Amino acid sequence: MRRILSDNRRTDLTHENLTIVNHPLVQHKLTLMREQTTPTPVFRQLLREISMLLAYEVTRELALTSRRIETPLMEMDAPSLAGKKLALISILRAGNGLLDGVLELVPSARVGFVGLYRDEEKLRPVEYYFKVPGKLRDRLVILVDPMLATGHSAAAAVARVKEAGANNLRFMCLVAAPEGVRVMNRIHPDVQITTAALDIRLNEIGYILPGLGDAGDRMFGTM
Repeated sequence: MRRILSDNRRTDLTHENLTIVNHPLVQHKLTLMREQTTPTPVFRQLLREISMLLAYEVTRELALTSRRIETPLMEMDAPSLAGKKLALISILRAGNGLLDGVLELVPSARVGFVGLYRDEEKLRPVEYYFKVPGKLRDRLVILVDPMLATGHSAAAAVARVKEAGANNLRFMCLVAAPEGVRVMNRIHPDVQITTAALDIRLNEIGYILPGLGDAGDRMFGTM
């Protein structure tokens, strides 16, 4: 998928279905989050703020209709969101940091959760919780997780949400690795990925380089 984007977005030339949000505020906040010395409360607040900025991009193409309203001066046909409320699916636990920011922007969204942890030996996801809204086939579904590393957890979460009926999905993350993007493109070529950065690679234990460490640990102070 190739699209002409505004100056604050770009598609990566080597990866399909990938949009990188390079807005100055996004990039500045990401730099602060990458710094090892950034304390937990600041990291958490930055994650909330950056998720709102990313959400503007991932929801840019929401369908609109019009409805008749009355302003203090006259009546008019005004734009309004169309269709079912969108669904936000957090990939636990770190996804909740992005979820809070998106909900500030779209408070009417329905919310679901996919609980996955990573088998550190096989670098594969293991599911422990799944609860999502109903009628997903009629909703835009946005899955959120700060890191797209190996891509296995994200791909597994997308597969489970598709099993629940979703057919219009997007994935939003803070930082992505090329390996994870390739996995997502191979398994779910229909899912658009929106991120703030495409980093260099994964290290030998599946962490993104340069990355920002474990987003969940840094958000909850469990390092």
